[in-house]
Parts: sequence; structure tokens; C-alpha cells
Amino acid sequence: MAPKRQFLTATPPTPTQPAVLTRLEVRRLATIETLELDLERGFSAFTGETGAGKSIIVDALGLLLGQRGGADLVRTGSDDLLVTGFVEDTAISRRVTAQGRSTARLDGEVISLRELGEWTTQRLTIHWQHSAHTLLSPAHQRALLDRQLDSEPAAYAAAYREWQTARTRLEDLKRGERERARQLDLLEFQAQELAEAAPVVGEEEPLQAELNRLANLESIALGAAGALELLSDGEVSAVPLLLEAVRSLNAGAKYDETSAQLQTELRTAVEAVQAVAGELRALSEDSAPDPEELDRIQTRLSLLARLKTKYGPTLEDVLEFQAKVENELSSVRRDDSDAGTLEGEVARLEGLLRAEGQKLTLARRAQGGPLADSLLRVIRELGMPHARLEFRLPPLPHPGAHGLEDVQIIFGANPGEESGPLAEVASGGELSRVMLAISTVLGASTPAVVFDEVDAGIGGAAALAVAAQLSRLAQSRQVLAVTHLAQIAARADNHYKVEKQVEGGRTVSRVRRLAGQERLEEIARMLSGNTSEAALRHARELLGGNAAPTP
Repeated sequence: MAPKRQFLTATPPTPTQPAVLTRLEVRRLATIETLELDLERGFSAFTGETGAGKSIIVDALGLLLGQRGGADLVRTGSDDLLVTGFVEDTAISRRVTAQGRSTARLDGEVISLRELGEWTTQRLTIHWQHSAHTLLSPAHQRALLDRQLDSEPAAYAAAYREWQTARTRLEDLKRGERERARQLDLLEFQAQELAEAAPVVGEEEPLQAELNRLANLESIALGAAGALELLSDGEVSAVPLLLEAVRSLNAGAKYDETSAQLQTELRTAVEAVQAVAGELRALSEDSAPDPEELDRIQTRLSLLARLKTKYGPTLEDVLEFQAKVENELSSVRRDDSDAGTLEGEVARLEGLLRAEGQKLTLARRAQGGPLADSLLRVIRELGMPHARLEFRLPPLPHPGAHGLEDVQIIFGANPGEESGPLAEVASGGELSRVMLAISTVLGASTPAVVFDEVDAGIGGAAALAVAAQLSRLAQSRQVLAVTHLAQIAARADNHYKVEKQVEGGRTVSRVRRLAGQERLEEIARMLSGNTSEAALRHARELLGGNAAPTP
């Protein structure tokens, strides 16, 4: 079982500060004509009158996250809008035309919106009021708990993938059993047919030539007989004439060397012609072909022709097909063998999976209680003193992709009311505060975090508690918060005011940083709607040492 962990209300700062948003430039977005805003680390609050356009800042950052950018965001009368953010030395931008087309850039290089979103979401998180509903996702609730575990989720996931791979393979084999049997019959027939035939490339030509010879033996014999008649068997034939010529040179050969040489050559010619005559005699007497040999050759040629028709068109193709059949046959036989052994392998892998699942379940139980307690402490500070929260692990009927159980956040806000799944019992304001508690207890997952009116529907002590939590989170993260509560704005390290003005007959939103007396008066306005002495005194109390003196 994994050891229980201590959960802090803020992630401690690291020695190396993470890259955060240092500057935001906005052109022609809604009521903003031009905005150049330098941003600091720590906690920054954005305030202003209702309708001043505070959330436009969040909308601009949303465009850098790859959020939908419709033509309705382009300032009336303009061709496009442009938002540029600087994360330390890196510039990211998004342009949207009046026709709704978008272009994204990273350090000047055009990238896709998906690439823009992937890059920015590693560095910036926005919690819109509606984004708290991500908490309702079972996957999100499970991920919150599993973030606190060590290697158990990854080990289970690896075991699950191996089990699923084996199961899928077994199911495929079982589903294809009938087809595999049919395929096996066909492949075995083809393999046997080709193995018995044993075709050889180049064997057809000599077979065809021999067939042609056997088919024309009578003509060959008649020709040989005619030639034999002319050479030796006729009344007047070549061999007797040649012998007579040899004899006629007898007298001269005794006295003339040339005659003797010619007589020798004639004797050689006689011997050669007599040898040819002997072969012609054998050929002339062999006019009937061997029926068995003729049948053998015709049968072989017919077999090769049939193989080429089925598997050809050439013998080279037939041999290539034979190799393919043998490979497929080995594969199908291996599948048959696998199907017999894979069931045992699937059972073995399921046993390993359940063992990993038990480890994961124990780790979740060990961490779920302390995490719920830490969240509850913060949630109760945020104006819900009677809140109840726990991580429940209802078992699944079969091993799932992420464990042997679901992970559910069970929540109750008020005494006397039954707790239930967070998705069923929590209001929008309660979800926002649970999200804030998660961000401060677990730490945000990105260096910069934006909260858009997370304080909706609260006040008094709860507002002070929300302010304290945002301030704690800002110890390790850049926190930007759009707020209407003075208690929250007063805790900010940096205070920006969003104002709406009419210039040249058109509405323009501007943002400026407040300090000193201006900040004091803005806090007073947020408290009571005016800058009376009582409001200023209250504002000065909220600001503490940061308050400006009363003029």
C-alpha cells in the first residue's frame, strides 16, 4: 500500500522560475481597438464596472489556447483581429478575419490551431465559470485522484493493454475459426498440388521440342530412307562411287604425294558417309513413336498449362504463388495452434491485470481519504462550512481501461441534505469553488492560471477565503483573476482596471494598471459603489500596508 501523503494548500516555488505570460497585445477584438499589457508574476486582478469588458481579456487568452474564434469577435468595421502573447522570449499569435478564417503563428512561423493549442495548454490554463463543469467528467475525477499516485496507474495501464491485445487476438481467432478451416482446406490442396507437380522454370521448351519430334517420326523416317537410298542403298549411290574414286587413285598415289593425300581424304569421306548412312538406317527404321513416352510428355505439358492457367500466367508466377501459399499455410496452422494456447495466456494475463488492479485500488483508497480531507478544509473556508466530500470507488463488473473500479467524487454542501455524485448535487457556484480548492490544494498544472469570475455568488468571509487561496496559489503560479469582489482585488500583487469609454462616437475598452490612490478608490468603488470616506477607510483596511493615504 502506498504511504499516505500530506497535501499542501500551494505548491512551493521552484528555484528555477517557470516561463509565464509577460505581455499581451490585442488589436481590434470586440470593444478593444489597441491594447498593450505588460504582465507580472504573482497574483494579478482585473476589475471594472459591469459591462466594461473584463472578460475580453480572458477571451483574448482563449484565442491563444485554440478556442473557437468566430467573425463576431472582430471589431465592427475591421478586417481582422490579432492577439499576440509573449511567454518570456517566445511570441504566439492568432489572427481571425472578418470571414472567420484563422491563422496561428509561433515565433512568426505559421502553425495549425491544434499545434497552437498544444503549445499553449502546456503553459496556460483558463478556468471559465462554465469550465468548472469539467469536474463532472468521470475521467477528470479519476485523474485528480490518480495524480497523487506513483506508478500504479501506469503499471495497470500496461497490463491492461497486454491483456486486451491477447483478448482481441483470441476473439479474432475464434470469430474466424470457420473461415480459417475453409482457408486451411484450400491452402493444403494448393500446396499439395504444387508440391506434387514440382514445376521447374524452363522445362517446357525441351518437352515441347521432344513432343514435336515424336509427332513427326514417320516424316523423319521417310526422309532418312530417301537419304540412305542416295548414299548407299540405291543402284547408283554415293558410297560405291566414292569407293570407285578411291580405287582410281591407287596408281597415281604410288608416285604422287598429292594423289596419295587426296586418296586418304576420300577414304575419310567414305568412312564418314558410311557412318551417316548407318544412323540414317536406324532413323528410317524407327517410324513408330513410343506411346508411353508420348503420353508422358503430353501429360506433363498439360499439367504445366493447367498450373499456369490457375496460378500463372508464367511458371515463374506459379513458383512465386507456391511460396506464398506455403507462407500462408504456415500462418493459418500457427493461428490454429495459437487459438489452442491463447486461452490460457489470456487467463494468465487477466490474473496479472487483476493483481495490478488490486494494487491500484489500494493506492486509491490510501490517497483518497487524505486528498478529500485537504480539499474539504479549503472548500469549507470558501463559504461552505458544512460541505462533505469523499472519493468513492464503485467496482466495475469487469476490468476497465483505468482500473477495477470507477472513481466518483461524492459531495454535499448543506446539512440535512444527502450527499451524492458531484455531477448531480453541486450548483455552478459550488463547482467553481471546488475547482478553486483543487487548483490550490493540488497546484495548477501550468505555470500560468486564469480565473474568470470564480468568485460568482459569494461574499463576506467566503470572499476573503477565496482571496487567500488565490494568493497562496500565486506563490508558485502566475495567477490572473477577473473579479468583482474587493476582497479578492485587494489581495492581488498587481491590480488592473478595465474601463469602457466613448471615443469618436465608438465604444473602446482600455486596461491600465492601478497603484496608490487610484487603487484605493477602485477598491472603495467595488465595496460600496462610491469613494466616500467610509468606503475609502474600509478599502484601506483591506489593502493594509498597500493602501494609499487619503488625499
